[in-house]
Amino acid sequence: MGKHRTPYPAEFRAQMVELVKAGRRPEELEKEFEPTAQTIYNWVAQADRDTGVRHDGLTSAERQELARLRREVRQLKMERDILSHAAAWFARETGSIPPKSGMDS
Repeated sequence: MGKHRTPYPAEFRAQMVELVKAGRRPEELEKEFEPTAQTIYNWVAQADRDTGVRHDGLTSAERQELARLRREVRQLKMERDILSHAAAWFARETGSIPPKSGMDS
């Protein structure tokens, strides 16, 4: 695995994108600033997706929504598993089997 660092601030990324749009090459910005040329190319591509210039990937808003939905699904699965275990425990304790929910119909 590569080394992990804290993300660059949004303002810094926006400045790098603006410098590229103004004619600077990511390779020369790499020498002057810390991020690699590939990282700067990625930022430019993402900025183009966000503004509708490119359509080959998710916008930042779509990425945020996808991450939020994945967290929500993970939470719901965990809650479902807890409820399933609790229902099984209560069934064993009371000697009765709870009726099936309409989800399997």
